[in-house]
Amino acid sequence: MPLDPITLVMFALIALLIFFMFRNGKKRQAAQLELQNNLRPGAEVMLQSGIFGTIDAVDEEENKVTLHSGTSTFVVHRNAVAQVVAPVDAVVEEEGSALAPDDDPAFGERFGAADATPAGAAPVADDAPIAPETEPRRDRDNDTDVDEQGNGSAPKA
Repeated sequence: MPLDPITLVMFALIALLIFFMFRNGKKRQAAQLELQNNLRPGAEVMLQSGIFGTIDAVDEEENKVTLHSGTSTFVVHRNAVAQVVAPVDAVVEEEGSALAPDDDPAFGERFGAADATPAGAAPVADDAPIAPETEPRRDRDNDTDVDEQGNGSAPKA
């Protein structure tokens, strides 16, 4: 019984699928092992529920982790830890540096004058007053000038 090319392609695709299934399982197992190895006191972690905290103690025999978050202390199962946000080694390195891990400004934080000014423009001091508008605002519907309170018919100078 000779095998036609379509049957050979089908067997090859099934073998490829099985190969990728085993490979993906090994990667997942390695990632889980690395996560369990990084569960040490001092590591910052995130639970599956989204709670962030720092590990205080790990009980290997009962598979429990004591976690400190804000003013609360939790005792959770080891499998409740979704990811290690900052391993113990990284936490020690960050304590000595004054820089944040990312260089994005915080909400409301301003860039320095060199970063904020476009090319050819003069830098503006943070406490400099804002220049008033040179032309009065116009009400588009009534074709009249608008004063600062939003009332129509502002006096013209």
